[in-house]
Amino acid sequence: MKRILVTGGAGFLGSHLCERLVEQGHDVVCLDNYFTGNKRNVDHLRSRGNFELIRHDVTMPLFLEVDQIYNLACPASPIHYQYNPVKTIKTSVMGAINMLGLAKRVKARILQASTSEVYGDPEIHPQKEDYWGHVNPIGIRSCYDEGKRVAETLFFDYKRQNKVDIRIIRIFNTYGPRMHPHDGRVVSNFIVQALQGKDITIYGDGSQTRSFCFVSDLIDGMIRLMEHPTMAGPVNVGNPNEFTIRELAEQVIAQTGSKSKIVSKPLPSDDPKQRQPDITVAKRELGWTPKVELQQGLEKTIAYFDALLASKEMMGDYARQPQG
Repeated sequence: MKRILVTGGAGFLGSHLCERLVEQGHDVVCLDNYFTGNKRNVDHLRSRGNFELIRHDVTMPLFLEVDQIYNLACPASPIHYQYNPVKTIKTSVMGAINMLGLAKRVKARILQASTSEVYGDPEIHPQKEDYWGHVNPIGIRSCYDEGKRVAETLFFDYKRQNKVDIRIIRIFNTYGPRMHPHDGRVVSNFIVQALQGKDITIYGDGSQTRSFCFVSDLIDGMIRLMEHPTMAGPVNVGNPNEFTIRELAEQVIAQTGSKSKIVSKPLPSDDPKQRQPDITVAKRELGWTPKVELQQGLEKTIAYFDALLASKEMMGDYARQPQG
């Protein structure tokens, strides 16, 4: 069993990763500054003897003895990463430097949670790992997109220069229980609006496409990449089934039984028109393919948000966090 550090461990993805690693018997150190993460996401783990929770910001150095590092720390939704764009890019860049420095010192394997946003508004479809992307370096999304691109650069430079054992996963749209209810991402937005009987807001005509991966599938792919003996990446992990935003809205309305109407607003700046992963590398190198279909995943996510919205205490936790 290993001693594993998970930065951003109280967030949506981080909490599911911590849960899986704890269940596997590893000693897990969960690190979070609670900007978008929430202690409630890992409350059920705090009584476990192999779980430890530390409040810390990755822009500051850290000294721990660990075998593996999963670097997930960074706000991932436009509302949150645009709330303080300078802090966002510092988290990606300085956080990567600090975690890579730790990995170098203790000879730990380190995985970077990168993103499909490194492809920007792609000119090829679907996106393969050897595509360099089409990214605006000075737009409102650049703090996140370019921050993650620089983090990937740092990881490969540490690998080449210092022989650090790296892994890079490029995460495509992921959804599931423990998403932040105010994160502005399309799945959580639509579900919360539908459950509250509000109009569902789409941007543009809703013809832009996304591919939605359920969180349990994503965590499986992430761990498989970390445990691969040699594969540094980058590796796309996401569900290649492609849906228009309007199709997603219609499915959420159907599954919630909501009377919500679909209304359109102007398309935000630099919003990608298409996003679909080519997962050939993940299939070949990791033996990974997603298992959870959108309808099944939405059922679990809707049930989570239904319980969350019914709890004033739980919603109060999120109301105290930045919402943009």
